[in-house]
This record gives sequence, structure tokens and C-alpha cells, in this order.
Amino acid sequence: MVTNKVETALNKQIEFEAASSQYYLAMASWVETQGLTGVAEFLYAQSDEERMHMLKLVKYVNERGGQAVIPALKEPPKKFKSIQFIFEEVLKHEVLVSNEINRLVEICLKEKDYTTHNFLQWYVAEQIEEEALARKVLDKLKLIGDDRGGMYLFDRDLPSISVPAQTRSKN
Repeated sequence: MVTNKVETALNKQIEFEAASSQYYLAMASWVETQGLTGVAEFLYAQSDEERMHMLKLVKYVNERGGQAVIPALKEPPKKFKSIQFIFEEVLKHEVLVSNEINRLVEICLKEKDYTTHNFLQWYVAEQIEEEALARKVLDKLKLIGDDRGGMYLFDRDLPSISVPAQTRSKN
């Protein structure tokens, strides 16, 4: 059984993961309309992954005797300044997610919920990979600068540097 505090915190994380999925989906949609289908493919995959993170939490809360709450979400932005801006936002967002996961871990330790603490270790490790991937993409964008040919190659190659197979969500 999860305590009320842990259940409330997990439900907040469910909302956060759902909002993350929607945010990346909005980015993917905008990028696709800019003709960058490879970047869109990458962001669609990131959106799907965030949704899987949410579903994993939903199932966990319900299996532990709690009630997962499926939240209403605010509409994400429709337009973005640039590809560089998008990936700066992705990195900021992943750092924020890491902080939220760490907050959850702290609550579990205070509540002596070692089962949920153990469950959350997958998320802790996942966030290390997510932040590293966002930094890797930003490094490539910095190398490209304003080179349109470089952007073409970046768009073509980005789906192949997606999340490594060992860190993909598993249900």
C-alpha cells in the first residue's frame, strides 16, 4: 500500500509525465510543419516515451492499492522560435523532470516507502539518459550553427541517435 502522501506525489508525477508527452507532441507537430521530418520523428518518439512513463506510474499506483488520477492538461504552445530553442527547452524540461523524480524519491524515504523508492530507481536512471541525450543533441546543433546543409544532415540523422535501446521504457 502506498501512503496518502506518496499516492498524491505519484499522481502529481503522472500529471507531469502526461504534460511532458503533450509538450513534446506539440513540438513534433510544429517541427513537422517546418519540413523537418527527422526531428519530428525524434520528438514524436520522445512524446510516446513520456506517455509510457506516465502509464507505468498509473499501473504502479493502481497495483499498490491507490487510485491513479488521469489529469486534464493545459494546452501546450503551438509555435516555437527555432529548432535550437526547442532542444534548449527539452534540456530544461528534462532537468525539471529529474528534480521532480528526486523530490518523489525524497518523499518515499521520509514515508519509509522503500518499495516505491525501489520502483523509482528506474526513473532516476532514465533521467540521467534523457538529460545526456538532450545535451548531445544541443551539442550537435551548436556545431551546425546556421549551416543549412548541416541542418539537412541533422534532420536526416537525428532519429538514429534516439534513446539507447537499454533505456527504453518497458511495461
